[in-house]
Amino acid sequence: MINLFIFLSMIFFFTLLVGWLLEKARIPWVFASLIIGLGLGFWNPFVEITETEGFGLLADLGMYFLLFMIGYEVSLKNIRKKSAFLFKLTFFAIVFEAVFTGIFIHFSMGTTWIISFAVSLSFATIGEEVILPILDEFKLSKKRIGQTMIDVGIIDDIFDTIVLSIAVILIGIHFNQEVDLIGIVISFIGIFALTSFLNEINKKEGRFQLHDIERTFFLAIAILFCFIGIGKIGGIEELGALFAGISVHAFIPKNRRKNIEGQLKAISYGFFIPVFFVSICLELDLAYVSSSWILVLLLTLIALASKSFGSWLSARKELGNKNSILLGIGLSAKFSMTIVITKMLYDSALISLELFSLIVVSGLIFTIGISLVFPILIKRWLPLKSKE
Repeated sequence: MINLFIFLSMIFFFTLLVGWLLEKARIPWVFASLIIGLGLGFWNPFVEITETEGFGLLADLGMYFLLFMIGYEVSLKNIRKKSAFLFKLTFFAIVFEAVFTGIFIHFSMGTTWIISFAVSLSFATIGEEVILPILDEFKLSKKRIGQTMIDVGIIDDIFDTIVLSIAVILIGIHFNQEVDLIGIVISFIGIFALTSFLNEINKKEGRFQLHDIERTFFLAIAILFCFIGIGKIGGIEELGALFAGISVHAFIPKNRRKNIEGQLKAISYGFFIPVFFVSICLELDLAYVSSSWILVLLLTLIALASKSFGSWLSARKELGNKNSILLGIGLSAKFSMTIVITKMLYDSALISLELFSLIVVSGLIFTIGISLVFPILIKRWLPLKSKE
């Protein structure tokens, strides 16, 4: 008889196998767990396991660790160094896509304008994790177009934080009759006070040093759970997990960051996050998505065209027409924040199961398509020997 541990073993074995195949096509291996989840969404013989509290707890931890890793990638110092051009490019690329996809979602799914734009903003955030391996393969990371993509991805971290905060506020307003407002205030004050405190410690060079990686890692996990606990007082534990990552990045000594990042990614992407991705797909209405493939196609085309247009409009003078369009196509990749925010909105009954399913499946198909098409466009459009 299959139990939770054997089921988890099966997930990880198949994730390794499918992930190895995906990497051959330049697609991040972590998407394998989403594909496995889609398969289980069509036919799940393990319902008794996937509906247990144990599996649900692991899935929740996966979401928290995912947000934690997103926050860990945020470097406020690096963001402050970016030029006005990069901020303008990021703003136009995200806002153009959010506006046009928001209009489409409103009229096609019948959602309110506020919820439509909240969903479209999450859909417009950039999955730079998908593009970085491709840039490295073609040795574009140090060239202008590659560096621009990386810089836009860094600035996009601000939008991730803003969009998540908007989602938390909308959820709070939706449940304003049931939510403890005092608890929310306490959580917000606690999260920002602890973030400021850890950031101040970081400014005191040499005041706080850990002498081994193991204890540094242990402290990072302790900080994560502390932030989640503070956030849970007011029901904003997702925001707590995100700011835990931001705080740990600022707090950990520079000479420890590279090593600790490897350990944090190992436990996050190697254990908790795949379980979260599988759990997401188990909730989808795949029958609706299959019968509504035209909506998937239209959402994809609108998102791609609007982000490419926003990129071209804001970057054509600096990068040229082809490079600016290529930049917009690359920045159209979706990933973690889209999944997390739509999941939060769905759990709070702010969006329907049909819209939740449409966004997640569209984002997955969209990103796989970008992973396959983007390298082809680089070969055809970009003179790789050029300094640009």
